[in-house]
Amino acid sequence: MSELPFAATTPVSVSRVGLKARDAENLAAYYRAVVGLQELSRADDAITLGAANRPLLVLEQDASARPDDPRSAGLFHTAFLLPSRADLGRWINYAAANRIGIEGASDHLVSEALYLTDPEGNGIEIYADRRPQDWKWDGDKIAMATERLDLPAVVASVPAGDAGWQGAPENTIVGHVHLRVGRPEDAEAWWHDVFGFDTVAKYGGQAVFLSSGHYHHHIGANAWHSAGAGRRDPARSGLAWVEMRSDNVAGETTREDPWGTVIRTVPGKA
Repeated sequence: MSELPFAATTPVSVSRVGLKARDAENLAAYYRAVVGLQELSRADDAITLGAANRPLLVLEQDASARPDDPRSAGLFHTAFLLPSRADLGRWINYAAANRIGIEGASDHLVSEALYLTDPEGNGIEIYADRRPQDWKWDGDKIAMATERLDLPAVVASVPAGDAGWQGAPENTIVGHVHLRVGRPEDAEAWWHDVFGFDTVAKYGGQAVFLSSGHYHHHIGANAWHSAGAGRRDPARSGLAWVEMRSDNVAGETTREDPWGTVIRTVPGKA
């Protein structure tokens, strides 16, 4: 059995993501077929999906919602972290065999990742981390880049005779969430103040990456398409909330970031 990824063992980590869906049934079918999540439960017009009984994604039905605006604050992508590089190789083989459309494939030095978009415009990253001991730190800042992913090398990590992709494996988690914001500096200050996150990388003034416990990032925040954005329009589909798990709290809390994005916190170990 695989180990729980390092991203989930830090003092604070991402637990679940909630999306407001114009067609939750269609989105659920997509996340089952493409990401390999399993349906875990249904209640009050919400569908919960996850991996091996770990809830990761909640789709909240709202047929009256207007489509998400990619220039507004909201979700850039939900990043599903697979336990191993071989798992990522299995998913690549599955995606190729099923002609799943991929919008990007990158080597970020700390991780290897593929990108796609769900039918309602929500970004998705599917990735595997390199070993934390192989990440390169310069003081409190980590080396990350966007280079071409060596797809054949990732696929070659799948053992010969392997059974292939069987859906998201046990210990798949939401490794990080990348947000669209109006000003990365404001996001940086908020995550510092509210969660005690460390700033581990910046891409100029356009993006910031923050984490707990020396992970490469639990939260990304960029203004690549949303510079100057104000508060989110609650009538639109897309990101409903992000839930963080924390060792440092005794009860559940709900806050809003500067753009009205709901950030929940729940106590407990991973």
